[in-house]
Amino acid sequence: MVEPGDIAVVHYVGRFASGAESGEVFDTSDVDVALSEGVYQGHRDYRPLSFEVGADEIIPGIDAAVRTMDVGDERTVTVDPDEAYGDRSADSVVEVPRGELETRSGRDARPGRPVQSANGEIGWIIDVTEETVTVDFNHELAGERLEFELRLLEVREPAEDQQSTAT
Repeated sequence: MVEPGDIAVVHYVGRFASGAESGEVFDTSDVDVALSEGVYQGHRDYRPLSFEVGADEIIPGIDAAVRTMDVGDERTVTVDPDEAYGDRSADSVVEVPRGELETRSGRDARPGRPVQSANGEIGWIIDVTEETVTVDFNHELAGERLEFELRLLEVREPAEDQQSTAT
């Protein structure tokens, strides 16, 4: 079993678990899956995900599932929003003066464009009027019930991981 502090190396496929997009792949670490599912992005480096178990480096639902696995295990887990990217929050959708945003960013405000808040949060413009811009700072998967196919490839102790990256 995987212990907190271990470095877990997994391949994953993330799918929507419910709603109109149910079964649709939104992310994967496997290039073959990305190509076959039509979600391949050329700028991305597809490779297994490595993370320290118990260190809040990955969503809680995946962290918890990996703790119950052995190397070579494959498992599909369904993760509710509270164990993934949280619920959508109306407080995370803000309206800002258009002129202020365009001056600060140096770009025209257009729906779909990313913006960064003063404290570093990334949001997406969802609406633009003559006077205001509405920005959604919720994670794009907030409120979604998700399904992950996980394959545990390797488990290393943290000291092993540091040695392998030092060489």
